[in-house]
Amino acid sequence: MREFADLDELREAVGQALGTSGWHVVDQARIDAFADATGDHQWIHVDPDRAASGPFGTTIAHGFLTLSLAPLLLGEIYAVGGVRMGVNYGLNRVRFPAPVPSGSRVRGSGELAEVTEVDGGVQLVVRLTVEAEGVAKPVCVADSVVRLYA
Repeated sequence: MREFADLDELREAVGQALGTSGWHVVDQARIDAFADATGDHQWIHVDPDRAASGPFGTTIAHGFLTLSLAPLLLGEIYAVGGVRMGVNYGLNRVRFPAPVPSGSRVRGSGELAEVTEVDGGVQLVVRLTVEAEGVAKPVCVADSVVRLYA
């Protein structure tokens, strides 16, 4: 984990890699729980028997499930001291270049793309790239927008 003492130190890191999270398993139980939470029970995600003869040979995680891991992954990548509150402000761009097969291990890496001043703090854009073990392409690339208040 990359730790910044304060916002001033963070500002100086624009354009730098922040680090890489640990590995996390995306198993069928997690996929099923996400399907229940969102109401998205498409067979490609929740029916292993049918998915075995589908285009990926197994069930795959929802793209939004992969994206929903962003707070977990980013929380392992960097931390900033002297911050009283952080707010998820949104996303600028999200892509899912490759699927996440059930049972895969995923991890994220971050790059600090931008820091801009906002009233009472800063807004940062962190480019999060999520990879799945054994998958050639990233499974998610997202520009996460966060506001940190001192």
